Amino acid sequence: MSSRRKPWLFPAILALLTVAAFLLSVKIGAVRMSWQEVRAGLFSGGQYRDIIIHLRLPRAILAYLVGASLALSGAILQGYFRNSLADPFILGVSSGASLGAVLSLELGLTWTIFGFSSQSWLAFLTSLLLVASVYLISERRRLRQGESLLLTGIAAGAMASALTSFLLFRRADAYEQAVFWLLGSFSLSGWKEVWLILPYFLLALIVSEYFAPEMNLLALGDEVAQSLGCPVRATRRLFLFLATLLASFSVAVAGIIGFVGLIVPHSVRLIVGPDHRPLFFYSALTGGAMLVWCDLVARIAFTPSEIPIGVITAALGAPFFIYLLNWQRPKHS
Repeated sequence: MSSRRKPWLFPAILALLTVAAFLLSVKIGAVRMSWQEVRAGLFSGGQYRDIIIHLRLPRAILAYLVGASLALSGAILQGYFRNSLADPFILGVSSGASLGAVLSLELGLTWTIFGFSSQSWLAFLTSLLLVASVYLISERRRLRQGESLLLTGIAAGAMASALTSFLLFRRADAYEQAVFWLLGSFSLSGWKEVWLILPYFLLALIVSEYFAPEMNLLALGDEVAQSLGCPVRATRRLFLFLATLLASFSVAVAGIIGFVGLIVPHSVRLIVGPDHRPLFFYSALTGGAMLVWCDLVARIAFTPSEIPIGVITAALGAPFFIYLLNWQRPKHS
C-alpha cells in the first residue's frame, strides 16, 4: 500500500500533526497560558517568554530530534536485517547506555564536559563500546552477518542489563536518579541537549539519504548487491555506525525510549513503499512528530505529576510488536 494516487496527502497530514504538536507543547503545562500569551512569549517578549523559550520550546524540539533519530535508526536497521522486527535497541544500545549511566552513579562521578554530566557521557560511550564489541565478535562467526549480529547483540544486551541490575541492587539510594535513564524523560531538557544531538542527526540523515540506493541493493541480498557493484561490507558498516550513533545520542540526552524505531519505520513503509530514500526521510519526520505527541501525553495525562515517556511508547509499542510477531512473516537476512 502506497500513497501514489495522492502523494501530497501523507506529507500534508504529517505537517499538520507536527505543527499542532509543537503549538500544544509550548502552550500546555503547569503554568496556564492563552494563545495570545503564547504568541507574545514567542515573538514579543511577553511575561511567559522565559518559560516558553527556555523550558517548553527546547523540550519540544529535543523530543522531535530524539524521535526522528530513533525512527531513522530503526528504518536503517530494518533494512540492514531485512526484518520488520528490528529496532535500534536490538544491538544492546539501550542496555549499554543504562549500564554506563548507573555505573556513573555507582562511582560517584560528578564531572561535566562541555556542559554534559558524567552520566550522559558514560551512557553514550558504553553504548558505543558495546555495539562495537558486538560487531567485532559477530565478524568472527561463520553465520550470516545479520543473524550473527542479531544473536550477539541480544546476548550482550542481556549481560549489560544484568550488570545494571546488580549495580542498582548495590546502590538502592541511586534508584530514583537511574529512573531517568531506565524509563526515559525530557523533564531535564534544555538547549544544550538540542545542540548536542542536532548536528549528528542532520549528518546521519544526509548520509543515509545519499547511500539509500545502496540499502535498496542490500534488500536484494548480499550476493546480488555485490554483483551489482555495491561494496557490501563497507556499506553495512556505515549503516550500522549511523544507526548506533543515532540511538546512542538519543539515549544520552533522554534515556531509554523504546519502540519508536519499531513502530514508525514499519508504518511509514506501508505508506511510502520500500524505497529507502523516502522511507528514511519520512520515518525521521514521523518519528519526531510521534514523540512530541507522546511527550505531551506524558506531561498532561496525570497532571500535576509527569510520567516517564518510555511508559507511553511501551504502551503503544508492545501491542504493535505482538501484532508483528504473530501476524507478519519477517524476512530474515
